[in-house]
Amino acid sequence: MKDSACFRLAAVELDERTVVRRSRQIEQEREIAIYDLLEENRFRPAGSPGGPYKLVLSVEENRLIFDIRLEDESPHGRIMLSLTPFRNVIKDYFLICESYFKAIRESPTAQIETLDISRRSVHDEGSNLLIGRLDGKIELDRDTARRLFTLICVLHLKG
Repeated sequence: MKDSACFRLAAVELDERTVVRRSRQIEQEREIAIYDLLEENRFRPAGSPGGPYKLVLSVEENRLIFDIRLEDESPHGRIMLSLTPFRNVIKDYFLICESYFKAIRESPTAQIETLDISRRSVHDEGSNLLIGRLDGKIELDRDTARRLFTLICVLHLKG
């Protein structure tokens, strides 16, 4: 089996117990992130003989949980990360996204483009933080980290 087929996500779920009703834009971002993630990703847990994997993301007691399973649902590992280092970048990301979605309806193209650049920059910051926090635990490529960061942001929405 090829390395790329072995070390990849075949399924991703969000633990919906802590998520409140999402706006249409946020729900669309979630759907796109999961679709793109499943189309192409690199996900290699340290010391793993291979997958493909199913990932269930959840938040418990200020911790981000990566519940890694094999395709047959058998447990493969669980990684917990503190959400504290992500809080500011998630907050900034939501503020910029809110402005961006509003600008799409009301603002000139130049302002939309400026907000989009800002949004991408904060998204990159969150992705790089995720790669750093998972260093030695899970190896990700940049696109996989970007899509997972989007899903982490969605999970961060709580009532």
